[in-house]
Amino acid sequence: MESPAVSPTPLLKTNETSVETKGEGRERFSSRLAFYFSAVGSAVGFGNVWRFPSLVFEYGGGAFFIPYLLALFLVGIPLLVLEISLGQHFQLGDVGCFGKIHERARGVGLASIACGYMLVTYYSMLLAWTFNAFFASFRADNFWDQDEVSGTEAKEYFYQTIIGMDTLGDDLKPTRLVGMNVFYSLLTWVVIYFSVAYGLEATGKVTYVTMGFPLVILFVFLGRSLTLEGSGNGINEYIGESNWGIFSDHPEIWSRAVSQILFSLGTVGIMTAYGSHCKRNEPAFLNSCVV
Repeated sequence: MESPAVSPTPLLKTNETSVETKGEGRERFSSRLAFYFSAVGSAVGFGNVWRFPSLVFEYGGGAFFIPYLLALFLVGIPLLVLEISLGQHFQLGDVGCFGKIHERARGVGLASIACGYMLVTYYSMLLAWTFNAFFASFRADNFWDQDEVSGTEAKEYFYQTIIGMDTLGDDLKPTRLVGMNVFYSLLTWVVIYFSVAYGLEATGKVTYVTMGFPLVILFVFLGRSLTLEGSGNGINEYIGESNWGIFSDHPEIWSRAVSQILFSLGTVGIMTAYGSHCKRNEPAFLNSCVV
């Protein structure tokens, strides 16, 4: 007598019907462009605009692009595809996705939420400093508008006055609050609140401004910088010359490249949440490559 065939136990315990049903009531981005702007807006930040150029200059100029591109294709894009795919398939956030894989794996999702929380708390303060510096540049007594101010003095003004390091004691502990930074920190959290308070569709539309406008400004800055005297020398120092001995002299270039990719793509579980608000049949690989 033949024994009945036993179907293999699936690696991922999921019910296609239940997952699809749960995803039906989930909020969606108003368009794929809104998803792209939201995802890119969360990934691109100070690490891309300021940290990346400094790393290129520090680690051999054009030579840095070799470990950077390898890290992008071998680490960054696969992680991004994984996060977006998990979110789209399970229609859940990081905790729910890893819980579907195994109940004990929910801790991985909780850890990513903790990372996201810590990221927002310190990033909001960076935005407060940016608000402070931005509005300070429009004052009549703008320090940076003086012709005799050197680059070192301008930097010291930013550190001491804008950030408020002149309030630190000899033991480097704060002695008082910096009133303007407290105000701009509150303003930052108010902006964050109104950006997410009215649902995903409204958030997606907000990113048209919060991501689209800075993108236009960056191209304006690029065009302006290319017209400045000595810009050709700067470009040559940036990517025109390569120090190939950097790989033997500074082997940490590989870890720096990988860390920069993680900074650039924001792969700490955030993309899983974004992917969960896309339809399950969206092209996850294409979305990841665009981001």
